[in-house]
Amino acid sequence: MKKTGAWMAVRALEALGIRYTFGIPGVHNTEIYDELNSSEQITPILVTHEGGASFMADGVSRTSDQTGTLVIVPAAGATHAASGIGEAFLDGIPMLVICGGIRTDLDKKYQLHELDQHAFLKALTKASFLVRTHEEIVPTLFKAWEIAHSDEPGPVFVEIPVNLQIFPGEVAPLPPVPVIARNHRVAGADFQRAAQMLMAAKKPALFLGWGARHAFDLTRAIAEHLQAPVATTLQGLSVFPANHPLHTGFGFGAAAVPAARNAFADCDCLLAVGTRFAEIATGSFGVTVPPNLVHVDINPQVFNANYPAAVTLEGDAVAVLGALLEELRRVGAGATANAELQSRIARDKQAYMDEWLRHDSQGKVNPAVFFKALRTAVADDAIAVVDDGNHTYLTAELFPVHQSKALIVPTDFNAMGYAVPASIGAKLANPQREVFAIVGDGAFTMTCMEIVSATRLGLGIACYVFHDGELSQIAQAQEIPFNRKPCTALGAIDFGGVAIATGAEYIKVENNEGVVAAIARARESTAAGRCVIVDLIMDYSKRTAFTQGAVKTNFKRFPLAQRLRMVGRAVKRKITG
Repeated sequence: MKKTGAWMAVRALEALGIRYTFGIPGVHNTEIYDELNSSEQITPILVTHEGGASFMADGVSRTSDQTGTLVIVPAAGATHAASGIGEAFLDGIPMLVICGGIRTDLDKKYQLHELDQHAFLKALTKASFLVRTHEEIVPTLFKAWEIAHSDEPGPVFVEIPVNLQIFPGEVAPLPPVPVIARNHRVAGADFQRAAQMLMAAKKPALFLGWGARHAFDLTRAIAEHLQAPVATTLQGLSVFPANHPLHTGFGFGAAAVPAARNAFADCDCLLAVGTRFAEIATGSFGVTVPPNLVHVDINPQVFNANYPAAVTLEGDAVAVLGALLEELRRVGAGATANAELQSRIARDKQAYMDEWLRHDSQGKVNPAVFFKALRTAVADDAIAVVDDGNHTYLTAELFPVHQSKALIVPTDFNAMGYAVPASIGAKLANPQREVFAIVGDGAFTMTCMEIVSATRLGLGIACYVFHDGELSQIAQAQEIPFNRKPCTALGAIDFGGVAIATGAEYIKVENNEGVVAAIARARESTAAGRCVIVDLIMDYSKRTAFTQGAVKTNFKRFPLAQRLRMVGRAVKRKITG
C-alpha cells in the first residue's frame, strides 16, 4: 500500500498522542495541514506568528503530559519560531518542531525558503533530522519524540521535504511507540554520604529548581525530615508549596526576599535539586554555597559548573530523592519540628508583604494589593503564566504558588512575549483549570494579537497587563548608573483598542480600589469562555528585592576603577541634569 508522506507524518503524531499542533500553513506544509484537518485526534491551531506557536507549544508541555508540537514552514517560519524553541531548549521543555522543506527531487538551486535550517537551529535544539525517504518519516518522528523527552528534555527539529509530503510511497507497519525510561538513576550513587552530610548539618537547606517538579511529595518529606528551609529558582516557583511553613521564597542570596536570606544565612549543607545554579536563580551569582553541597540533576554537565559539589547524584529527581529519603530515614529519625525557624520564616514573609502594602503608590495600583487580591480569588490549581520583565520578580516575591505546575515562566532564554501565547497552550492542555497571564505592557505588545487565536477558540483567559509605560526592568537598571532611561519609554498605548481588535473584553483599573472588582469581573467572563484584558495602571516605584540585590552584586563585582567611573558619571549627571 502507498500513502503520502503527509499521511504518514500525521499517523505518527497520532500514535505519539499529540492533541494539538501550532503553526501557519504555507506552500511547504499544506499537505500535512490537509491531513491534520482529517484527523479525529489532532486539532491544528492557526496562530498569528510562529513565535506565538512555539510559546503555545511550550505552554502545553510545561503544564501537562502532552508534547507541544509545531508544524511550520521553512526559513521564515523557523526563524520566527526560534525564540520559543530557544526558550524550550534552555529551560528543558520537550517540543516537537516539524517543518516543511524544499523539494529534494529537483536539481535546482535557490528554491523558495531554501536555507540550511539544521545549521541555524543546531544551537537551539537537542537534535535535528532531515527526512530523505518515505520509510524514514515515522521512525524519525518517533526518534525525535524519544529524544525530546529523554534525559533533560528539549526541542527536536524534523524537516520533511514537501515532495515526500505530496507524493505517495510504500507504507510499512508502524513501529512500536517509544517508551521513555523515567525515574532512572546512576548505579552506585553515594546516597549514604549525602544522607550523612545532611543529617550531620546544623543548618541544612534545600534549593529546588524546575527539575524537581515531579518530586513534590519527596521534597516536602525530606524538608520535614531535616526541618530545613526551602528556596526555589525562578522557574521552580511551583515545585514546592509556598504555604508550607518551611518555604522561604525565590532564591536565597543577596537578591532574595528577607525570609530566604535569613533562613539560609548560616546554611552549612545544601541539597540542590534540578537547578543549574544559573544567573537568575542565583541573583547574578550572588549566593554563598556551602562546601557541603549535595547536587541532584539528570544532566551531569551542570555539576561543578558554577559551584563545586561535595556529592553529585545524577538521575531523575523522583528516583534519586526516593532513594535519598530512604537513606536519610535509615541514618536517623527525623528532626522535631523547628518552631523557631518556622515562626521566623512566617514573620519575615508577613513583614515583607506588610512593607509592600504600606508603600504609597500615588493613586496607582500597588502590586502587593493586586497579588493579595488575586491569591485570595483564584484556586490553588489555577495556572499563572508569567512573562519576562519587572512583573516577573514582583510575581515571584508577592504571589505565593501552592501547587505543582501552577506557575510557568520563561527563565534562562528570557524571551519577552511569552505569556499570552503560552497561556493559550496551557488552557488548551488544561481546559478544566483557570488560566491567566501576568504580563508587562512591553511584553504584551509583542504578542497581544495572539488573543485573536484565544477568541477564535473560545478560550477564557485573563491577561493582567502591568501598565506603566516603560520597559521597567531595564529602565530601573538604567536609572541609577545613567541617571536617564534611554529607549525604554513605550509611549501611549490604548489597550482598549487591542481588546476591540482581538475580540476581548477590556477592564481598566487605575487604583487599588478597583482591583478586587476587576478580578471578579474578569474571572466571571473567563469562566464563560471569553478572553479579557485587564489594564492595571501599575506603580513600579518600589524595587523588588531581586532587582536591588542583583544590581548590588553586579556592581560589587566590577573592578574598583570601573565602579568609581560609574559613580562619578551618575553624580555628574545628577548635578547637571
